[in-house]
Amino acid sequence: MAVCKVCFRHCEIAEGGVGACGARTCRDGAVVAANYGRITSLALDPIEKKPLSRFYPGSKILSVGSYGCNLFCPFCQNHEISRSDGSGFSDEITPEQLAQLAYRYKGRGNIGVAFTYNEPLIGYEFIRDTAKLVRQMGMKTVLVTNGTAELPVLEEIIPYVDAMNIDLKSFSEATYRNVLKGNLASTKAFIERAVKDCHVELTTLIVPGMNDSVKEMSELTDWIAGLTDRNGNTIGSGIPLHVSRFFPRYRMTDREATDVAAVYALADVARKKLEYVYTGNC
Repeated sequence: MAVCKVCFRHCEIAEGGVGACGARTCRDGAVVAANYGRITSLALDPIEKKPLSRFYPGSKILSVGSYGCNLFCPFCQNHEISRSDGSGFSDEITPEQLAQLAYRYKGRGNIGVAFTYNEPLIGYEFIRDTAKLVRQMGMKTVLVTNGTAELPVLEEIIPYVDAMNIDLKSFSEATYRNVLKGNLASTKAFIERAVKDCHVELTTLIVPGMNDSVKEMSELTDWIAGLTDRNGNTIGSGIPLHVSRFFPRYRMTDREATDVAAVYALADVARKKLEYVYTGNC
Protein backbone atom coordinates (compact mmCIF):
# COMPACT_ATOMS: atom_id res chain seq x y z
CA MET A 1 0.00 0.00 0.00
CA ALA A 2 1.26 3.45 -0.92
CA VAL A 3 -0.22 6.95 -0.99
CA CYS A 4 -0.34 8.85 -4.28
CA LYS A 5 0.41 12.55 -3.88
CA VAL A 6 -0.34 13.77 -7.41
CA CYS A 7 -3.75 15.28 -6.62
CA PHE A 8 -5.93 16.21 -3.67
CA ARG A 9 -7.39 12.69 -3.45
CA HIS A 10 -4.21 11.16 -2.01
CA CYS A 11 -5.40 7.70 -3.03
CA GLU A 12 -4.15 4.78 -0.97
CA ILE A 13 -3.21 2.25 -3.64
CA ALA A 14 -2.66 -1.43 -2.93
CA GLU A 15 0.19 -3.27 -4.63
CA GLY A 16 -0.86 -3.81 -8.24
CA GLY A 17 -3.98 -1.66 -7.85
CA VAL A 18 -4.80 1.69 -9.40
CA GLY A 19 -5.92 5.05 -8.06
CA ALA A 20 -9.14 6.87 -8.87
CA CYS A 21 -7.57 8.23 -12.05
CA GLY A 22 -7.08 4.71 -13.40
CA ALA A 23 -3.50 5.45 -14.43
CA ARG A 24 -1.37 5.44 -11.29
CA THR A 25 -0.43 2.16 -9.67
CA CYS A 26 1.63 0.74 -6.81
CA ARG A 27 4.75 -1.23 -7.74
CA ASP A 28 7.15 -2.53 -5.11
CA GLY A 29 5.55 -0.25 -2.54
CA ALA A 30 5.88 2.96 -4.58
CA VAL A 31 3.33 4.87 -6.68
CA VAL A 32 4.26 5.12 -10.35
CA ALA A 33 2.54 6.11 -13.59
CA ALA A 34 1.11 2.99 -15.19
CA ASN A 35 0.45 5.05 -18.33
CA TYR A 36 4.07 6.22 -18.72
CA GLY A 37 4.78 6.40 -22.45
CA ARG A 38 1.49 4.78 -23.38
CA ILE A 39 -0.35 6.87 -25.95
CA THR A 40 -3.87 6.61 -27.28
CA SER A 41 -3.95 9.66 -29.57
CA LEU A 42 -1.43 11.50 -31.73
CA ALA A 43 -2.16 14.37 -34.15
CA LEU A 44 -0.62 17.50 -35.60
CA ASP A 45 -3.13 20.18 -34.57
CA PRO A 46 -3.46 23.92 -35.02
CA ILE A 47 -2.38 25.58 -31.76
CA GLU A 48 -5.78 27.31 -31.63
CA LYS A 49 -7.44 23.90 -31.14
CA LYS A 50 -5.93 23.47 -27.66
CA PRO A 51 -7.33 26.20 -27.35
CA LEU A 52 -4.49 28.72 -27.21
CA SER A 53 -5.19 32.00 -28.99
CA ARG A 54 -2.26 34.10 -27.82
CA PHE A 55 0.61 31.61 -27.95
CA TYR A 56 2.29 31.33 -31.36
CA PRO A 57 -0.96 31.84 -33.30
CA GLY A 58 -1.02 30.21 -36.72
CA SER A 59 1.41 27.48 -35.71
CA LYS A 60 0.84 23.76 -35.26
CA ILE A 61 1.71 21.46 -32.40
CA LEU A 62 2.10 17.69 -32.10
CA SER A 63 -0.68 16.66 -29.73
CA VAL A 64 -0.42 13.46 -27.71
CA GLY A 65 -2.82 11.79 -25.29
CA SER A 66 -2.62 8.83 -22.95
CA TYR A 67 -5.44 7.42 -20.78
CA GLY A 68 -7.02 8.15 -17.40
CA CYS A 69 -8.30 11.24 -15.59
CA ASN A 70 -8.69 12.37 -11.99
CA LEU A 71 -12.00 14.17 -12.59
CA PHE A 72 -15.30 12.53 -13.46
CA CYS A 73 -17.04 15.07 -15.68
CA PRO A 74 -20.35 13.60 -16.89
CA PHE A 75 -20.02 15.60 -20.14
CA CYS A 76 -16.50 14.39 -21.05
CA GLN A 77 -15.98 14.34 -24.81
CA ASN A 78 -12.97 12.00 -24.51
CA HIS A 79 -14.44 9.51 -22.05
CA GLU A 80 -13.29 6.57 -24.17
CA ILE A 81 -9.73 7.29 -23.05
CA SER A 82 -10.25 9.29 -19.85
CA ARG A 83 -12.14 6.40 -18.26
CA SER A 84 -10.07 3.65 -19.89
CA ASP A 85 -7.30 1.49 -18.47
CA GLY A 86 -5.52 1.78 -21.81
CA SER A 87 -5.84 -1.88 -22.67
CA GLY A 88 -6.35 -2.74 -26.30
CA PHE A 89 -5.59 0.60 -27.89
CA SER A 90 -2.53 2.28 -26.39
CA ASP A 91 0.92 2.21 -28.01
CA GLU A 92 4.22 2.80 -26.25
CA ILE A 93 6.68 5.56 -27.04
CA THR A 94 9.75 6.83 -25.21
CA PRO A 95 10.39 10.49 -24.41
CA GLU A 96 13.28 10.41 -26.89
CA GLN A 97 11.08 9.03 -29.67
CA LEU A 98 8.33 11.59 -29.04
CA ALA A 99 10.76 14.52 -28.95
CA GLN A 100 12.40 13.33 -32.17
CA LEU A 101 9.01 12.93 -33.82
CA ALA A 102 8.09 16.48 -32.87
CA TYR A 103 11.35 17.72 -34.35
CA ARG A 104 10.71 15.88 -37.63
CA TYR A 105 7.42 17.78 -37.99
CA LYS A 106 9.11 21.15 -37.49
CA GLY A 107 9.12 21.69 -41.25
CA ARG A 108 5.33 21.45 -41.25
CA GLY A 109 4.95 24.31 -38.80
CA ASN A 110 5.21 22.27 -35.60
CA ILE A 111 6.50 24.19 -32.58
CA GLY A 112 6.63 21.30 -30.09
CA VAL A 113 4.49 18.86 -28.12
CA ALA A 114 1.09 19.34 -26.46
CA PHE A 115 -0.03 16.87 -23.80
CA THR A 116 -3.80 16.76 -24.13
CA TYR A 117 -6.94 14.63 -24.81
CA ASN A 118 -6.87 12.92 -21.38
CA GLU A 119 -5.56 14.49 -18.15
CA PRO A 120 -1.79 14.69 -18.66
CA LEU A 121 -0.76 15.47 -15.09
CA ILE A 122 -1.65 12.02 -13.79
CA GLY A 123 1.37 10.91 -15.80
CA TYR A 124 3.51 13.98 -15.08
CA GLU A 125 6.75 11.97 -15.09
CA PHE A 126 6.44 11.37 -18.84
CA ILE A 127 5.74 15.06 -19.40
CA ARG A 128 8.82 16.02 -17.37
CA ASP A 129 11.13 13.63 -19.17
CA THR A 130 9.84 14.54 -22.63
CA ALA A 131 9.66 18.29 -22.05
CA LYS A 132 13.33 18.42 -21.05
CA LEU A 133 14.28 16.91 -24.42
CA VAL A 134 11.83 19.11 -26.33
CA ARG A 135 13.38 22.18 -24.70
CA GLN A 136 16.87 21.01 -25.71
CA MET A 137 15.66 20.88 -29.31
CA GLY A 138 14.52 24.50 -29.11
CA MET A 139 10.83 23.61 -29.18
CA LYS A 140 7.85 24.21 -26.88
CA THR A 141 5.81 22.09 -24.46
CA VAL A 142 2.11 22.75 -23.88
CA LEU A 143 -0.32 21.23 -21.38
CA VAL A 144 -4.08 21.06 -21.70
CA THR A 145 -5.13 20.21 -18.16
CA ASN A 146 -7.89 20.34 -15.58
CA GLY A 147 -5.41 21.77 -13.08
CA THR A 148 -6.19 19.08 -10.52
CA ALA A 149 -2.69 18.47 -9.21
CA GLU A 150 -0.79 19.28 -6.07
CA LEU A 151 1.73 22.12 -6.24
CA PRO A 152 4.87 19.94 -5.85
CA VAL A 153 3.89 18.22 -9.12
CA LEU A 154 3.57 21.60 -10.81
CA GLU A 155 6.91 22.76 -9.39
CA GLU A 156 8.62 19.71 -10.89
CA ILE A 157 7.40 20.31 -14.43
CA ILE A 158 6.85 24.06 -14.76
CA PRO A 159 10.51 24.85 -15.56
CA TYR A 160 10.03 22.91 -18.81
CA VAL A 161 6.46 23.92 -19.74
CA ASP A 162 5.89 26.94 -21.96
CA ALA A 163 2.09 27.25 -22.05
CA MET A 164 -1.03 25.76 -20.54
CA ASN A 165 -4.72 25.83 -21.19
CA ILE A 166 -6.37 25.08 -17.85
CA ASP A 167 -10.04 24.19 -17.46
CA LEU A 168 -11.83 26.27 -14.85
CA LYS A 169 -15.02 24.28 -15.12
CA SER A 170 -17.08 26.20 -12.60
CA PHE A 171 -16.66 28.69 -9.79
CA SER A 172 -18.80 26.65 -7.41
CA GLU A 173 -17.18 24.33 -4.89
CA ALA A 174 -20.43 22.34 -4.77
CA THR A 175 -20.33 21.77 -8.54
CA TYR A 176 -16.72 20.66 -8.39
CA ARG A 177 -17.44 18.32 -5.48
CA ASN A 178 -20.81 16.88 -6.51
CA VAL A 179 -20.73 16.93 -10.32
CA LEU A 180 -17.04 16.66 -11.23
CA LYS A 181 -15.84 14.84 -8.08
CA GLY A 182 -13.10 17.44 -7.89
CA ASN A 183 -11.85 20.24 -5.67
CA LEU A 184 -12.15 23.89 -6.72
CA ALA A 185 -9.65 25.13 -4.13
CA SER A 186 -7.00 22.79 -5.54
CA THR A 187 -7.60 23.99 -9.10
CA LYS A 188 -7.51 27.65 -8.06
CA ALA A 189 -4.21 27.13 -6.25
CA PHE A 190 -2.78 25.43 -9.35
CA ILE A 191 -3.82 28.33 -11.58
CA GLU A 192 -2.50 30.94 -9.12
CA ARG A 193 0.93 29.28 -9.22
CA ALA A 194 0.98 28.52 -12.96
CA VAL A 195 0.39 32.11 -14.07
CA LYS A 196 3.56 33.24 -12.31
CA ASP A 197 5.92 31.30 -14.60
CA CYS A 198 3.97 30.20 -17.65
CA HIS A 199 1.72 31.46 -20.42
CA VAL A 200 -1.77 30.45 -19.21
CA GLU A 201 -5.12 30.56 -20.94
CA LEU A 202 -8.30 29.35 -19.24
CA THR A 203 -11.39 27.58 -20.58
CA THR A 204 -14.88 27.44 -19.11
CA LEU A 205 -17.42 25.17 -20.78
CA ILE A 206 -20.89 26.64 -20.28
CA VAL A 207 -23.25 23.82 -19.29
CA PRO A 208 -26.96 24.71 -19.05
CA GLY A 209 -28.16 24.54 -15.48
CA MET A 210 -24.67 23.97 -14.09
CA ASN A 211 -22.56 27.11 -14.49
CA ASP A 212 -24.48 29.36 -16.89
CA SER A 213 -25.53 32.16 -14.56
CA VAL A 214 -24.34 35.75 -14.90
CA LYS A 215 -23.56 35.71 -11.18
CA GLU A 216 -21.16 32.78 -11.48
CA MET A 217 -19.42 34.20 -14.55
CA SER A 218 -19.01 37.51 -12.76
CA GLU A 219 -17.46 35.82 -9.73
CA LEU A 220 -15.20 33.68 -11.91
CA THR A 221 -13.89 36.62 -13.92
CA ASP A 222 -13.47 38.82 -10.84
CA TRP A 223 -11.18 36.13 -9.44
CA ILE A 224 -9.22 35.77 -12.70
CA ALA A 225 -8.79 39.54 -12.94
CA GLY A 226 -7.19 39.59 -9.50
CA LEU A 227 -4.45 37.04 -10.26
CA THR A 228 -0.89 38.27 -9.69
CA ASP A 229 2.62 37.58 -10.94
CA ARG A 230 5.49 36.55 -8.68
CA ASN A 231 6.17 40.22 -7.83
CA GLY A 232 2.62 40.77 -6.66
CA ASN A 233 1.58 42.76 -9.70
CA THR A 234 -1.99 42.20 -10.85
CA ILE A 235 -1.96 40.52 -14.27
CA GLY A 236 -5.30 38.74 -14.39
CA SER A 237 -7.07 41.07 -16.78
CA GLY A 238 -4.62 39.98 -19.49
CA ILE A 239 -5.19 36.24 -19.05
CA PRO A 240 -7.22 34.88 -21.98
CA LEU A 241 -10.52 33.13 -21.20
CA HIS A 242 -12.23 30.79 -23.64
CA VAL A 243 -16.00 30.57 -23.07
CA SER A 244 -17.18 27.42 -24.81
CA ARG A 245 -20.51 25.93 -25.83
CA PHE A 246 -21.62 22.60 -24.35
CA PHE A 247 -22.99 19.74 -26.44
CA PRO A 248 -24.70 16.68 -24.91
CA ARG A 249 -22.05 13.99 -24.31
CA TYR A 250 -21.33 10.84 -22.33
CA ARG A 251 -23.56 10.81 -19.23
CA MET A 252 -24.98 14.29 -19.66
CA THR A 253 -27.50 13.91 -22.47
CA ASP A 254 -30.37 15.18 -20.35
CA ARG A 255 -30.12 18.75 -21.68
CA GLU A 256 -29.79 20.59 -24.94
CA ALA A 257 -26.64 22.21 -26.29
CA THR A 258 -25.98 25.63 -24.80
CA ASP A 259 -27.82 28.39 -26.58
CA VAL A 260 -25.32 30.33 -28.69
CA ALA A 261 -26.76 33.64 -27.53
CA ALA A 262 -26.15 32.59 -23.92
CA VAL A 263 -22.49 31.87 -24.65
CA TYR A 264 -22.08 35.28 -26.30
CA ALA A 265 -23.86 37.01 -23.41
CA LEU A 266 -21.61 35.37 -20.81
CA ALA A 267 -18.55 36.26 -22.88
CA ASP A 268 -19.70 39.88 -22.75
CA VAL A 269 -19.96 39.60 -18.96
CA ALA A 270 -16.38 38.31 -18.88
CA ARG A 271 -15.18 41.20 -21.06
CA LYS A 272 -16.10 43.64 -18.33
CA LYS A 273 -13.04 42.40 -16.42
CA LEU A 274 -10.86 40.58 -18.96
CA GLU A 275 -9.15 41.92 -22.06
CA TYR A 276 -9.05 38.69 -24.08
CA VAL A 277 -12.25 36.64 -24.17
CA TYR A 278 -12.95 34.10 -26.92
CA THR A 279 -16.01 32.02 -27.69
CA GLY A 280 -15.75 28.39 -28.79
CA ASN A 281 -17.95 25.71 -30.37
CA CYS A 282 -20.41 28.36 -31.54
